[in-house]
Order: sequence, then C-alpha cells, then structure tokens
Amino acid sequence: MHFSSLFTHCPACGSEKYVLNNSKSKRCESCDFVFYMNASAAVAGFIQNDVNELLVCKRGKEPEKGTLDLPGGFVDENESAEEAIIREIEEELGAKVIEVTYKFSLPNEYLYSGLSVPTLDLFFSCKLESIENLKPADDVEDCWFVPLKELKPELFGLNSIQKAVGIFLEKRPLTSKGE
Repeated sequence: MHFSSLFTHCPACGSEKYVLNNSKSKRCESCDFVFYMNASAAVAGFIQNDVNELLVCKRGKEPEKGTLDLPGGFVDENESAEEAIIREIEEELGAKVIEVTYKFSLPNEYLYSGLSVPTLDLFFSCKLESIENLKPADDVEDCWFVPLKELKPELFGLNSIQKAVGIFLEKRPLTSKGE
C-alpha cells in the first residue's frame, strides 16, 4: 500500500485535511506540516569462501519468509552504511567483518506491515575473520555456501537482491580454473 493511502490524518495536528502534495509527500491544509516519504537506506553483503562459493541466507521473517537472501538490513540512525553491514552481519551470523568494499546500489520497494517502503539498497563485498561456526540469528533462519555456478537469482525473494545477485554473477572475475 502506498503511504498516501495509509496515512490519512496529519501526524502533527491530527487534521483530516491531509492531502497529497506530490508523488512523495503529503501536506496538511490546517497546519502546513509536510511529510516526505523518502527512501530508507539498507545494506547487503556478498561473502565468498576460498572455493568460489557465495554465502546465502534463508529469510526467517516476512517479507518473503523462506526465500534466499544475502545478509544485511536497514541502516540505523547515525550509522554509516559500512557500520550497518558490519553490525548486521554480526547480528545475523555471529561473525566479525574485517573488510568491507562498496560495490553498487539498487532501488527497491520493501513491503512491511502493508506499507510499501522505498529503499536504496547498498551492496558490499565483505570478508569475515572466519567463516567457521556461523550462527544464524535475528532475521536469518539458516545460511550456507552455494557454488557460484549453481546460484539462481530468481530464488532470492526480494527484487533488489535478485537483481544484485545477477549483477554480481555477471561482474565477478573468473577464477584461474575458468569457473
């Protein structure tokens, strides 16, 4: 559901005279309060092992519960995207990130509690201190490594993650064995 349909009263004064101002904002005709629905920042990480496999996660919560995902989540207030991916990987996998490299970003729509939230998803390549003893937690039900040649973007539940995995596979350097 679009925010303009869900939010019918001004959050500042409670007036019902809360009207569409433009495609991403509403304005109160009573108190002139304007609310903008700007994109929220989110992060996701590509984590590979030494045998050309990518870490994938199984989503433990809606939206798209049960589908494949990458570790990640929303950027918190007063947090950089790099800090967010480090925190999210620690929360979701119990792992320590030792290296983070920004790769690219994609727009997304994240359906949460019936509200379609626009997001800007930032993707990183991440190196972990250890890939042993990963412990799925928080939004992650399970995690495992998949050979790159067996990855199927369409099995990932969120649109931006599907696109990102496709981009990752297209841009990845070939190994010395040509895999």
